[in-house]
Amino acid sequence: MTGMLASVANLAEARLVAEAGVDIIDLKKPAAGALGALSVAEVAAVVAALGGEWPISATVGDLPMEPAIVVPAVEAMAATGVDYVKIGFFPGGDWAGVIAGLKPLAERGLRLVAVLFGDQAHDLGWVAMLAEAGFAGAMLDTADKARGSLRQVCEPGYVREFVAEARRLGLLCGLAGSLRAADVPSLLAFEPDYLGFRGALCSGGRTGGLDPDAVLQMLTLLKSPCASLEPLGGYVGRAQFFGRQTDRSG
Repeated sequence: MTGMLASVANLAEARLVAEAGVDIIDLKKPAAGALGALSVAEVAAVVAALGGEWPISATVGDLPMEPAIVVPAVEAMAATGVDYVKIGFFPGGDWAGVIAGLKPLAERGLRLVAVLFGDQAHDLGWVAMLAEAGFAGAMLDTADKARGSLRQVCEPGYVREFVAEARRLGLLCGLAGSLRAADVPSLLAFEPDYLGFRGALCSGGRTGGLDPDAVLQMLTLLKSPCASLEPLGGYVGRAQFFGRQTDRSG
């Protein structure tokens, strides 16, 4: 069963998607990049208001892949109490060093989610390295939001292999990247744990404000047996989704 992640830019938006019934509230600053980060103080305020009832994730920003930069940023974001910290794996830099630097944090129980970019088609061998380091999840997104949705810029076979590898390794698996309603049926067929949305939920693009009607329409689509290509999909509620992820993370 596939859940819905909604990216939000502030507490008001977080409350809106929580009331609508999304499965994961994802905190980011869309105007600051593909994985632009809210401040630690802003994230902590959302966690204080909503944490414990909804799974909350937060990004650490579009950072260079340098352990000395990424690791402290992850530690600071994790200290807010979010359930998951998302780390974008951008081109260049020291990927192996970043993974090695984050491994002790995963061993301490921090739930880390690596974000790879489908429009850059990274070697899927990295997924196994993430699992070996104790990451909780892996996500396939897009870095260049202007190029189109994940389904438009990434070969279906690559997406299928990504999901299959993540599931084989026991990682929480998500798909995102300028997703629209038309993308949902095809992506649900791959059986990811969740699909992530921002732009499709907003008025005026991903940097605009959330449209409550758009949020409800996407939730309805994900719950639809036709969209989920029965028997693959179906909607999973907040409590069940949160419980399943808790079990996975050990």
